[in-house]
Amino acid sequence: MRMKIHDFANSKDVARELVELCPFGAFEYAGNKLSVNDSCRMCSVCMTKGPPGAITLTESENEQINKELWRGICVFAEVTGGDLHPVTLELLNKAAELSEITKHPVIALIMGSGITDIAGELCHYGVDTVYCYDYTELGDFMVEPYTEVFGDFIERIRPSSVLVGATSLGRSLAPRVAARFRTGVTADCTKLLMKEDTDLVQIRPAFGGNIMAEILTSSTRPQFCTVRYKVFDAAPRAKTAAGRVVKMDIDHTRMKTNCKIIKTEMKPVYSDISDARVIVAAGRGIKNKEDLSLVEELARVLKAQVACTRPIVENGWIDTRRQIGLSGRTVRPDLIITCGISGSVQFAAGISGARRIVAINNDKNAQIFKIAHYSVVGDLYEILPRFTAILKEGHVNETETGVY
Repeated sequence: MRMKIHDFANSKDVARELVELCPFGAFEYAGNKLSVNDSCRMCSVCMTKGPPGAITLTESENEQINKELWRGICVFAEVTGGDLHPVTLELLNKAAELSEITKHPVIALIMGSGITDIAGELCHYGVDTVYCYDYTELGDFMVEPYTEVFGDFIERIRPSSVLVGATSLGRSLAPRVAARFRTGVTADCTKLLMKEDTDLVQIRPAFGGNIMAEILTSSTRPQFCTVRYKVFDAAPRAKTAAGRVVKMDIDHTRMKTNCKIIKTEMKPVYSDISDARVIVAAGRGIKNKEDLSLVEELARVLKAQVACTRPIVENGWIDTRRQIGLSGRTVRPDLIITCGISGSVQFAAGISGARRIVAINNDKNAQIFKIAHYSVVGDLYEILPRFTAILKEGHVNETETGVY
């Protein structure tokens, strides 16, 4: 829906009345013409209390797009520090699944400097064609030249869907490219489906995680979405390279930027819970910071990493890099033991890929038990010490598959 301003509303008296009436200051009057700015909240006050017929609502006219002109499921292959980000392989696996519905090719876009070998390696992961922009100007991520290159690729190849990793780089790049083509971008998708008409169903939590929204951009192409690391399984590597690499050319002047990188420093390497095989996670059921020692001791015995929910981070008890959930990390461990965690939608989305979930909670109706493989109802202050003691006695051993 959009607002329509009728001609007589441009008269000075009517326009002045509407300007004064709007509680959000959405009307502007200049040059004998009334206009609506971005402050409009579609509250309808101007229609119900303003001059009758001055403002009305009309259906927006959606321009129909020829979907047959857009073909291919594209994965943006992110290269940082000379290495391929592992989220790329996960997106390639999902792209292959989606392509079975539309019969579209799986394609990859890679850009950087000295990336010929990496581009060739992608052909071992089910990619039909890898489009490679290899230029020295792309050695370090700069949003302007990267956007230009991405835009050149879309204009020439016209992919129907574009999957981008929800990394720091991807979250910066994807919205800029999507805006350039006046299309939508859905951030942090947890599930992707494909319709036979090539519409990509992008599913993600909304309204604070209270619902799972299915988002479509049916009237525009390409369809952009970002997906977090560890949401999907990685594509297996084939012994034989099945795809081909296409070297892409672009005018050097298009990659110029007014920004200059003076110095680059690598961040200290730390253990990322996204890569952990075993995790022990603490939640609101932990009453004091000192009581985290119960969780840490169990993690030590299991050779696991400690993680937590958002309230623990907000209390300042654990570093934010160890938070699981939509506002933290997504994990896919072989085993995760949740201690005093209720199991909100946000947290559940972060552990949906775990192979084994053991939940400890004193509330038998806790949401976490709906997704747990093993449920323990009781006081974690009694259960954790007993659990740890049993493990120390060697009653539970690690199997060949790595699952306890």
